[in-house]
Amino acid sequence: MFDFSLAQARDALRARKISSRELTRAYLDAIEKLNPRLNAYITVTPERALAQADAADAALAGGQGKALTGIPLAIKDLFCTEGVRTTAGSRILDNFVPPYESTVSANLLRDGAVFLGKANLDEFAMGSSNMTSAFGAVENPWKRRADATAVLVPGGSSGGSAAAVAARLALGATATDTGGSIRQPASFCGIAGIKPTYGRCSRWGVVAFASSLDQAGPVARNVEDCAILLGSMAGFDPKDSTSADRAVPDFAAACARGVKGLRIGVPAEYTMDGMSSEILELWRRGLGWLRDAGAEIVDVSLPHTRYGLATYYIVAPAEASSNLARYDGVRFGHRENGEDLRDLYERTRAAGFGAEVKRRIMIGTYVLSAGYYDAYYLRAQKIRALILRDFTNVFGRVDALLTPTTPSAAFAQGENMEDPITMYLNDIFTVPASMAGIPGMSVPAGLDAQGLPLGLQVLGKPFDEETVFSVAATIERAAGFTTLPAIRAGA
Repeated sequence: MFDFSLAQARDALRARKISSRELTRAYLDAIEKLNPRLNAYITVTPERALAQADAADAALAGGQGKALTGIPLAIKDLFCTEGVRTTAGSRILDNFVPPYESTVSANLLRDGAVFLGKANLDEFAMGSSNMTSAFGAVENPWKRRADATAVLVPGGSSGGSAAAVAARLALGATATDTGGSIRQPASFCGIAGIKPTYGRCSRWGVVAFASSLDQAGPVARNVEDCAILLGSMAGFDPKDSTSADRAVPDFAAACARGVKGLRIGVPAEYTMDGMSSEILELWRRGLGWLRDAGAEIVDVSLPHTRYGLATYYIVAPAEASSNLARYDGVRFGHRENGEDLRDLYERTRAAGFGAEVKRRIMIGTYVLSAGYYDAYYLRAQKIRALILRDFTNVFGRVDALLTPTTPSAAFAQGENMEDPITMYLNDIFTVPASMAGIPGMSVPAGLDAQGLPLGLQVLGKPFDEETVFSVAATIERAAGFTTLPAIRAGA
């Protein structure tokens, strides 16, 4: 049962070869066995999941199955879920139970999905390792060949979602991407993940980090499964002023289109000093696969890419500083007693926020402060416009871009973590697409010398996720990536 892809499970459910209750029960049992080690879920909802599975079986029996009827999913604990605790990985929201459902999760429920529980994440989605969660770190289910004792990070911030999918603790999961938080953990965990165009999925009911960057998307075992999930998650939402009023294409059909006649760009700026030779070789192989499938490879330049990371770490903390001002202990969430209102605010925020969140709030408050706004935030926004212009110019010549997803494979807990700047560099290949708001997808394409997965990233034109899926699916077929992590259900 754990060998099913999401598409295969959907077909088996429709053919009545299995029931949703059987499928859901198997995943709940696997979670009970493995989650105490992996910590991929913060909250598991077995009773609710089984009730949803029974409703799905009834719908299927009556011929009323929808796109995801009976499919067990994990929901990143950044999406508000009505009646189910939503923490954002933070102590300040440890007792928050929303009275409403986020639009994305509501869309999935509309299409018949079964929710297994809420997946762990870096606190308020701030991190690249899933080490900043107030509910403990998530363990990557993959292991190094030479050192099986090392505990690897799953990437972040959607590390719980990616680890759950990789370890066969869910058939797919929701995730969010602000600077790489879908693509980087997908690469580290050997699965597929897509950040759609900004505005493709509603942000309503998603706990905000940086509102001009945050975008919901799926992670799943393969490209087609991501396409199926995105088809349900996406759509116009009048409750979100940044939601795009565009029809949702048949993303799954695009996976079979191929790349013959497409022009694929290779940005010179994504070749960095000190880059792993394994990643460079994988990149070359990926370009070769696309060339063999009929695509033309074109060298291009994105000159402002080098400023992407620095610009991101001004814009994102500034918006976080503003968004997180609402967590004051008065209306909801964790509350500390204080001698007066100001003392209550200070004590609540000091106790409720972790170190990384505090760091980013302070950075953001600083760059927005009088005398520094023009020097930092305003200048960063101007550079952001130049980054978008680079992509716009390049997409006048090519249909998509191919780059590495990350500068390395997954690292171990405790490695690369002494210096926050070193941690921020994990997002060096993913941040520019977030700054420009364009779609980007990571697809597993190979292994490093230690047997750890490496991903390739496909970047596309705004609202052209169909081409992204067609390119990613072509790479997936050529790569033939079938290796599974050491820790997984059914192993």
